[in-house]
Amino acid sequence: MAEQELHVSGTLVWYYFICPREVWLIGHQITADQEDANVSLGRFIQDFSYPRERKELAVGHSKMDVFRVGDGGLVIGEVKKSSKYRKSARMQLAFYLDELRQHGIKAVGELRFPREKNREEVVLDEDTEKALEQAKREILRILYLSQPPPPAKINFCKKCAYAEFCWS
Repeated sequence: MAEQELHVSGTLVWYYFICPREVWLIGHQITADQEDANVSLGRFIQDFSYPRERKELAVGHSKMDVFRVGDGGLVIGEVKKSSKYRKSARMQLAFYLDELRQHGIKAVGELRFPREKNREEVVLDEDTEKALEQAKREILRILYLSQPPPPAKINFCKKCAYAEFCWS
């Protein structure tokens, strides 16, 4: 990659726990099929779920889906269409909590799965911080590769907007 500054984002953290190849593709601005049904569904769920809450809080290299200020302070939420990839969602939200903390903002996180009518609290504890730092180092390593990692068939491939790119 040229002299472009590379940075880790919440989206890259999400995909790191699913598919390293997708981390490289996104990090190198190779756009997925925006007409893919799953991309459209994800956008719809994000846009039309939780209508009474504010959308998209941007801090640093992060955009959090929803946020509110409650009695206990700032609550940021990450909206997902399914809890199937819970670990990647938890780490993405932990990344956002860490980014806020670095800006002096204390917050708690909430994973939201509107189709399942489920919410989970996410806190940035010591173990999560260590796992997040390890993931960020590995993401940067992937981004600096001259070529993407080779494709590897995983369950996520069936619904991936990059499937045609990887498997044609």
